[in-house]
Amino acid sequence: MKDNTPKKGLVLEGGAMRGMFTCGVIDVFLENGITFDGMVGVSAGATFGCNFASKQAGRALRYNKVYSHDKRYASLSSLVKTGDYYGAEFCYETLPQKLDVFDYKAFNNNPMEFWVTATDLDTGRAVYHKFKDAGPTDMKWMRASASMPLFSSIVEIGNRKLLDGGIADSIPLQFMEHKGYEKIVVVVTQPTTYVKKKNSAMAVIKAVYRKYPKLIQAMATRHIRYNKETEYIRAKAEVGNVFLIAPEEPLNISHTEKDPAELERVYLLGRNVAAKRLEAMRKYLNE
Repeated sequence: MKDNTPKKGLVLEGGAMRGMFTCGVIDVFLENGITFDGMVGVSAGATFGCNFASKQAGRALRYNKVYSHDKRYASLSSLVKTGDYYGAEFCYETLPQKLDVFDYKAFNNNPMEFWVTATDLDTGRAVYHKFKDAGPTDMKWMRASASMPLFSSIVEIGNRKLLDGGIADSIPLQFMEHKGYEKIVVVVTQPTTYVKKKNSAMAVIKAVYRKYPKLIQAMATRHIRYNKETEYIRAKAEVGNVFLIAPEEPLNISHTEKDPAELERVYLLGRNVAAKRLEAMRKYLNE
């Protein structure tokens, strides 16, 4: 007998350390037994969102507060030495395997589908990767999804060259709709009134990525795409077809914030908004 229950999906925007807001939101979800059939994360939405899949509330806030000043985790010296401001080996191997262990077993036992979004440098288009086992290949896709232009080296997987998924598709609601998800919660890290402006670093971007004209084009037009996406999401939310969770005010946090107090401040903002919207979201999800 066919199950006609609407599939529930979760979409997590990136935004570097604005992602602490998302961490607060998904921790409230975990603490209140909110589940989804599938989730897609972009950039920080992927790297922090994976803790929702592994059911490790508090982990992302904890390791960011503990290691924010560790040069292996995030530093200009790491950028100079390795090409990555956020050290790839430390972030995707040392930290999850030894220091603040990622629960791979819980992740793999979770039936929820999990995708991450990256941008293909040769096409300038988004690529969506479905995780299989959180093994080395999957984690490389996670790294690609969060590899910010100018702050990260290009990630090569197979014949693809990849960078941050937010370049091509910052909030992949339509991706989840195309996958058949009908009840979708979208968590963004900017207020609903936010309008993205043209990238002010285009001169540098054109010089650094001159071999990738379609990537340059994608970055030059990202603000147009982003504003169309947010307009689409707001319209869907207004008629009840999507449930939107957003900061009430600008988060005012640096992309590379290291102050533990600031990280916790934004995390708590996420918790507060999620707590306020919890019952309305349960009603939307028919829980």
